Amino acid sequence: MNRAALLLVTVIWGVNFVSARFALDAMSPWGFRAVSFGAGAAILFALAPILRVRLRLPRRIDLLHLAVAGTFGIAGFGVLSAVSLLNTTAGRTSIVVYTMPIWVALLGRVWLGERLGPRRVVSVWVGIAGLAVLLVPLLRGGPSLGELAALGAALSWALGTVYLKWAAVDAAPLAITAWQLGAGAVVSLVALALDGGPVFRAAPDAAAWAGIVYSTLIGTVFAYVLWFQVVQRLPASVAGLGTLLVPVFGMAAGMLLLGEHPTAADIAGFALIFIAGLLALGGPAVPASRVRAGRAGRAPGSASN
Repeated sequence: MNRAALLLVTVIWGVNFVSARFALDAMSPWGFRAVSFGAGAAILFALAPILRVRLRLPRRIDLLHLAVAGTFGIAGFGVLSAVSLLNTTAGRTSIVVYTMPIWVALLGRVWLGERLGPRRVVSVWVGIAGLAVLLVPLLRGGPSLGELAALGAALSWALGTVYLKWAAVDAAPLAITAWQLGAGAVVSLVALALDGGPVFRAAPDAAAWAGIVYSTLIGTVFAYVLWFQVVQRLPASVAGLGTLLVPVFGMAAGMLLLGEHPTAADIAGFALIFIAGLLALGGPAVPASRVRAGRAGRAPGSASN
C-alpha cells in the first residue's frame, strides 16, 4: 500500500510540472508558491477538525523541525523549481529536479545511517547513469539558469526530506503537511514582499486557472499528504529513489500537453530511470517502528555499519 501511494505521488507530481508551467504564465514564482502553499495550508487546517486529526504537536521542538523541513523541502523546492520552469522546458526541469532521489539516498546513508542494500545501491547507480544520459546533452553549452535552479530545488528537497526523517515528528501526515505548507507559505510571502513584484504578472486565462487549481489541490494538498505518509513509513532512500519515476511522467505530460519532443537521449535516460525506480520500489521495506527505533539516540551525521 505504501508503494502504491508512492507511485501515485510520482504520477501527480509528474503532471504537476506542466500544470505549474501553465500557472506561471500568469503568476510570479514567489506569488504562485505563496498562493498554492498558503491555500493548501488553509485547506488542511480547516479539514483537520472535520477529520478529527490532531494538529497540536507532541513536542514544542517539533514546530521548529517542521519549519526547517518546510523551508527547504517545500518553499526552497517550490520556488526554485518554478524559476527553472520559466527558463527551460517542463520535461527538462523534471529531469534535473529528480536528481533529488540520489541526494536523498546518499544523505540518508550519511545522516540517518540507513543501509542501502544491494538492490538500492544498484538503483542509485542505474539512476545516476540515466540522469547522466539526460543531463550531458543539456549541459554541453554550459549550465543555464533553468538547470541550476532545478539542481538547487533537488538539493533543497533532499535536505528537507532527510531532515524530516531525522526529526521523527510523531504526528499525523495531514498535520505534518499542514505545518510545513504553512512554513512554506510564510517564507514565500516574505520573499515576495522583499522582491516587491506583483503576485500576478498577467490576467490568468483558463489554462492558468486550471494550473493553479491542480497545483494547489492535487499537486500540493493531496500529494504532500501522501508523500509525508510515505516518508514516515518507508526508509528515506526507498521514498526518494521511488520518485525517480516522476521525470518519466513529467516528460510524458510535457509531450501531451505542451508539445515537447523527447530526444534519443531522453528515451535512453527514461529507460534507465524507470528501471532504477522499479528497483527502489521492489526492495523490502523497513517498518516505521524499526526505523524510529534505529534512529533513537543517534545524532546527525552518525552512521551504523
